Amino acid sequence: MKEKDLRIVFYGTPEIAAYQLKWLKENGYNIAGVVTTVDKPVGRGLKTSCSAVKAYALQEGLRVFQPEKLSDPLFVEQIRQLKPQIQIVVAFRMMPECIYGLAEYATFNLHTSLLPQYRGAAPINWAIINGETRTGMTTFILNDKIDCGDIILQEEIEITKDMTAGELHDKMMLQAPLMIEETIRRIVERDCSTISQPQENGVLKPAPKIFKSDTRVDWTRSGKEIVDFVRGLSPYPTAVCTFFSPEENKEYGFKLFKVSFEPFASEKKVAGEFEIVSKDRINVTCSDGYIQLLDLQLNGKKRMSVAELIRGFKIKCILMAKT
Repeated sequence: MKEKDLRIVFYGTPEIAAYQLKWLKENGYNIAGVVTTVDKPVGRGLKTSCSAVKAYALQEGLRVFQPEKLSDPLFVEQIRQLKPQIQIVVAFRMMPECIYGLAEYATFNLHTSLLPQYRGAAPINWAIINGETRTGMTTFILNDKIDCGDIILQEEIEITKDMTAGELHDKMMLQAPLMIEETIRRIVERDCSTISQPQENGVLKPAPKIFKSDTRVDWTRSGKEIVDFVRGLSPYPTAVCTFFSPEENKEYGFKLFKVSFEPFASEKKVAGEFEIVSKDRINVTCSDGYIQLLDLQLNGKKRMSVAELIRGFKIKCILMAKT
């Protein structure tokens, strides 16, 4: 059977998954069904919004499934009736065997790290936060443990000095289709010698989901650590910080999208001092120097450059970080 005639069921939710689905559809692959998350209320108005995968699938007239529980017997039967030959998973939740076991050939996952490193929900973010200079993508056969299946293919990607999580995400998104295509070819042609992953190893780095409480900048850390932290959360979910003005008895909250670092030239200062030092420069002290804020957003305002912020920011005193 030709690869493009295979009945494929695709599982995914965000933009990176929608791009892979679009590429498969536009390149003639037979998409028998699409599975994505249920619609959710978002924003201040709690308007119901669907996933990027659903939006594209509906646009193309593809059959869409949005089960609350993947083990629901009705859903399992719906997928069984599709007679999937290959199932592809990109940025989706953990799947039970009653679903991933339905594929005639295999169910495989595209993961955005070089497994076994950075198993979990946020591998792109954590690789940059931890200061890595290389990462990559992995396709692997699903099993009953998260991101632990046998590896099919891996592709290394360089993390450049100033690369943000958003930029790395987009690079992976554009490179992933050819990796998915090659994985399909190997599976169908039985040219698929897999590699088992080590399941227990003390040097493995995790990539857990990032919550709002995880995004606050710790100014007592080193300059490099703070720069990597901001890069790893930019543009989403974004590093955040709060400063206090004693003269006004007022707090100022910020989102940080880009910063740079300059080491102390002389005596160290107290970490967390926010000072406007010129018309286009704000310094915040950290453990070993100054963090320069470059691209940021004051709460309630739009995202802007530091020069734009200073033109409308009337505070002349030194602010102190609030933990």
